[in-house]
Amino acid sequence: MSNYVMLNVEKMRSFCVAVYESYGFSREESAVIADVLLRADQYGIESHGIQRMMRYHREIGIGCVDVHAKPETLFETGISAVWDAHKAMGQVVAEKAARLAIEKAEKNGVGMVTVRNSNHYGIAGYYSNMAVERDLIGVSMTNTEAICVPTGSKRAMLGTNPIALAMPADPLPFSFDAATTVVTRGKLEVYNKNEKPIPDLWTVDAQGRPCANAAEVLRNITNRLGGGIAPLGGSSPLTGGHKGYGFALMVDIFTAVLSNGLTSPHVNEVKNHNGICHWFMALDYGIFGDKAVIRKNMSTLLQELRDAEKADGESRIYTHGEPERDAQAGPFREEIPANEKTTEEIREIASIQGIPCPF
Repeated sequence: MSNYVMLNVEKMRSFCVAVYESYGFSREESAVIADVLLRADQYGIESHGIQRMMRYHREIGIGCVDVHAKPETLFETGISAVWDAHKAMGQVVAEKAARLAIEKAEKNGVGMVTVRNSNHYGIAGYYSNMAVERDLIGVSMTNTEAICVPTGSKRAMLGTNPIALAMPADPLPFSFDAATTVVTRGKLEVYNKNEKPIPDLWTVDAQGRPCANAAEVLRNITNRLGGGIAPLGGSSPLTGGHKGYGFALMVDIFTAVLSNGLTSPHVNEVKNHNGICHWFMALDYGIFGDKAVIRKNMSTLLQELRDAEKADGESRIYTHGEPERDAQAGPFREEIPANEKTTEEIREIASIQGIPCPF
């Protein structure tokens, strides 16, 4: 793999925990952050793995992330809660909020927690899968800074705003996790590190024209100069771009509007304050009938999809979550690939924090 090296997962886990402890997080909090990052890399989602460590390092340094923040409950019922994260680390507050949603669902059938004033929380599917581990359906969403250009516009107004939904099934659960944009910002960062042109129709420049230069698009987004990433479906209604635009807006409703937090156009608008919002839901599908029967129905549906007639040249039809689990159980079980520029960033963090580099 050109410009990549393979890193031992457990060595990187120990390193990540040590790094986040050095910032002031507890060992338990550091372990959560490390697990979310490494889970992404083991799933093959490089954009949300350890390559994010430099972003977090900078945000902790300038005060976007408050290491000692404690979430505050602003409103609560038996099935819902609204939290103010007070600039907590995204993974830390998200894991706690998802756990509360699960506890409410186990007690009352459904649990929903929305969070404001948080930070980037990693892969959305991490939190929906927490519910699956308790035999529940899980949903996780987050808004982000404005990076998505709505259909008909040339200015980014919405975030990548991912939606994740997971449901128990056999032999593997259904686990869908996707941005509502054509691609994520993290993916652009990876293309930029590899100095590769962006595929056609992913992004637009400040005038709303297709742009293949990752560095230019990232610069425009950072400096709010216009342009950004197209919504899922692309920039045109002819290819369904208006649908991705609608999905992104839907995420802002659940995350920001319901929490009275910052909507995507205003995330990261104030210096040293991201203000990202999240949404978590856990659902006990037993409230709809016999759980064994429902689980069997879901399992049958997924197997029918896998067994569907293959297109010419295709040998397998995947259901959502299979590629990630295959990667985690296979090539990335013990080692994960890292871009050489990411390893340079890790060496820099290790030096600054006074922690031995793991490679």
